[in-house]
Amino acid sequence: MSSAGGRGCSTARGFETSLWSITAARATDYLELTKPRIAAFGLFTVAVGYTLGSRGEWRLIPLMHALFGIGLVAAGSSALNQYVERRRDARMQRTARRPLPAGRLLPVEAWLFGISCSITGTVWLAVQVSLLTAVLSVVTLVLYVCVYTPLKSCSPLCTIVGAVPGALPPVLGWAASGSSVIDTGALCLFGILFLWQFPHFMAIAWLYRDDYHGAGLHMLPAGGRPHVTGGLATTYAVALLPVSLLPAQIDLAGNGYSFAAAILSCGYLACAVRFFISEENDAARGVLFASLMYLPLLLTALVWNHLILLT
Repeated sequence: MSSAGGRGCSTARGFETSLWSITAARATDYLELTKPRIAAFGLFTVAVGYTLGSRGEWRLIPLMHALFGIGLVAAGSSALNQYVERRRDARMQRTARRPLPAGRLLPVEAWLFGISCSITGTVWLAVQVSLLTAVLSVVTLVLYVCVYTPLKSCSPLCTIVGAVPGALPPVLGWAASGSSVIDTGALCLFGILFLWQFPHFMAIAWLYRDDYHGAGLHMLPAGGRPHVTGGLATTYAVALLPVSLLPAQIDLAGNGYSFAAAILSCGYLACAVRFFISEENDAARGVLFASLMYLPLLLTALVWNHLILLT
């Protein structure tokens, strides 16, 4: 009896372990649908926009409501994006192991998850934050899923369209802070993020150009002429330099921020120029690395200097 009982306990423990493993794996797949690293970075910019828009009247609970609602909408838009792109993702090495092309989740599961997150997040924002924040979140989702995503297979202009929803998160944070209008401060943040994305996008598209081409995505200028991709990256990096200095001109920050912005923007520009001169993978990786360092450092300097001005 004791032997049989021991085998029974062992079988039950094995079943529980197996069930836990399956549940954890599915939870991981659903988390992957949300593109968590991109979502976390986006929420960081939301918090920046909220802090700057608050102008000294910063409150934690409203910010938490905003981050929760916007995070749900962002998760929903990423899931819907992967639902739409599941067949193209299956043809690219860098995305073939995502939950949908790999068959770990069914398309209907991703669609229901995306719709549920999007609706819940929008309602949450409308009730707990503001109607303006909810509307802007829906605009961001629609531009990303319904305009940018299908345009990727039609025209390299998708990069310009995709940069709009990519630049809206700090504007959402600004709106969530209580502002009833999108003023010059929010537009400055939008402009910085909008221009920052182009060297970043160009570097990624260059590094994965074969993957994108095989999947039928038009992420780079047509024709394959030399130095066009690097030239575009450099052009936008040049435009970013004066725009990055605008917060000091509208009293969002002071000279300390201006100094940091000038140094960071010149460094970003130098990496883009190097990519323009030598359109090689190493140069593209340099732009990509610089882009990932540039924006967090710039926004941190902006918030820090803004808070110093308020004290």
